[in-house]
Amino acid sequence: MKMGFTRVVLWLACATAPIALAAEKVGLIKIDGAIGPATASYVSRSIEEVRDQNAQCLIIQLNTPGGLLDSTQKIVQSFLGSPVPVVVYVAPTGATATSAGCFITLAANVAAMAPATTIGAAHPVSIGGFPGGGEEKPDETMKQKLENFSVSYIETIASKRQRNVEWAKSAVKESASIIAEKALQLKVIDLIATDMPDLLQKLNDRVVNGKPLKTAGAEVAEIRMSAVERVFQKLWRPEVMFILMLIAIYGIIGELSSPGAILPGVVGAIALILALYLAAILPVNVAGLVLIALAFALFIFDVYTPTHGVLTVGGIAAFLIGSLMLFNRADPLFRLSLGFIIPATLVTAAFFVFVIGKGLRAQLLPVKVGKETLMGRTVTALTPIDSRNGRIFVEGEYWNAISDAPIEKGEVAEIAEVQGLTIKLKRKLH
Repeated sequence: MKMGFTRVVLWLACATAPIALAAEKVGLIKIDGAIGPATASYVSRSIEEVRDQNAQCLIIQLNTPGGLLDSTQKIVQSFLGSPVPVVVYVAPTGATATSAGCFITLAANVAAMAPATTIGAAHPVSIGGFPGGGEEKPDETMKQKLENFSVSYIETIASKRQRNVEWAKSAVKESASIIAEKALQLKVIDLIATDMPDLLQKLNDRVVNGKPLKTAGAEVAEIRMSAVERVFQKLWRPEVMFILMLIAIYGIIGELSSPGAILPGVVGAIALILALYLAAILPVNVAGLVLIALAFALFIFDVYTPTHGVLTVGGIAAFLIGSLMLFNRADPLFRLSLGFIIPATLVTAAFFVFVIGKGLRAQLLPVKVGKETLMGRTVTALTPIDSRNGRIFVEGEYWNAISDAPIEKGEVAEIAEVQGLTIKLKRKLH
């Protein structure tokens, strides 16, 4: 009896051992690049997933030069409202959490960095620019308002997470930037970890939101971007918007110059919608857009006016300047390189001069073939012509002819109208 009871106990122990020893789960996402709308969506969705999986925490491996302020705010709000602890790990070695990345790192429940990484430089220009973008200096009042907001925002985040408030403010005001070791010393971050296993080991038993984390030996489940998020992450770039804008203009003008082609109009309309969507996200300078629109207007006007190319030259200059002003070239995130601008200027000029220009000029030429060319011509009557019948010879062909006023044989008359295979004449006034 005792032997049977022992066997039952051993069997239950073996059956429950896998459950007891099952590793805890940790969610992982990797952000490598600029912060934008797709990134904010990715972070929010990942927090929901790790909550549903009852994971210990969500680790965000971060390497970013910055991004948009709106997207940064959404990510910070997701962190502050997250039911699951969020760990931001600036990695791998050599990675940066500058600009928007600084806000995001400070907002995490646990902030960690790999050796030889950098954090800081959170001045507001670097997190999406000023409204309107462009290269011109913003209004000083607006600039001061934006800077004051950024300082108070990062101060609130640092206070909430009990991090070095004074350094956080200096990251915005003075674009202060420090390495991982200095960040740990100044209590900007919580720990330094050489790699993911080291991070999991150092997170183990750390109390977050009143609950100790169990991450030692945890199973790391990476959550990848969805297909839609990947597409939009690639789309929200100045180069993409610039190309879409050109496609839209080429397509719409191509459709207007060749009505009924359909394809250019459809492609142009789709590209226009996507370009407008990106214009609502990216810091676009309105003056740049106006100059580009002026350039296309000058190209078209030059077709209809005898300026001998003066307007075309002006259009090329307006397009080049507008392209340079379209985005803030002082901001590396939204700088439209000359490698895009110069070829686009040359292609656009060639497109209008050799394609659209010649097509429109051809439409303006007088008709050289067909019935319309007969109008106003003078002919000699081969037979007497009245309102019922008669004959003439024109353009190598014999035609039936009629006339309201009788015309004698051999008399010269003028073609007034072509009615099918019959020509209507009128007496020529001497």
